[in-house]
Amino acid sequence: MTISKERRTEVIGEHKKSDADTGSPEVQIAILTERINGLTQHMRTHRKDYASRRGLLGLVSRRRRLLDYVRGEDPQRYLDIIGKLGIRK
Repeated sequence: MTISKERRTEVIGEHKKSDADTGSPEVQIAILTERINGLTQHMRTHRKDYASRRGLLGLVSRRRRLLDYVRGEDPQRYLDIIGKLGIRK
């Protein structure tokens, strides 16, 4: 599932470091988390939608790779982002 343009702008605004920041790992993780939450709700209703399930697993994998990158660069940033987004380790 995609997120609306307005919601995407809100998420970027909440997690950006500067005015021109739209691609930092924190912003990307936040956007992926928003998409994952939407797809999770979809999957609760449509349990047999295997194509969406595959997409959801891809998004989770991409977010996991970004989180691993942030953890390697700065462990405190990693703890801050998972705390802020409510992601378990």
